[in-house]
Amino acid sequence: MGVKLSKLYGMEMFTDGGKFIGTAQEFVINTEAGEVSRILLEQLPASKEKTKQILKEKSLMYKNVKSVEDVIVIKKRE
Repeated sequence: MGVKLSKLYGMEMFTDGGKFIGTAQEFVINTEAGEVSRILLEQLPASKEKTKQILKEKSLMYKNVKSVEDVIVIKKRE
């Protein structure tokens, strides 16, 4: 799946069941692999503690992305 990262900012995200999750605000990039590893639903704050919380509670693994067209579709969590 080849998509420019700049296209993904602000895109709405839905589960494959149709539930709205939020909008893509930030991305975590694995520079060694050259790929996106996580999509964040909030922008990262300056605080280290808040960053940990957002990564844990307000982010999704990019490997769970099923498609990127007009919206981002995420595989439903089981």
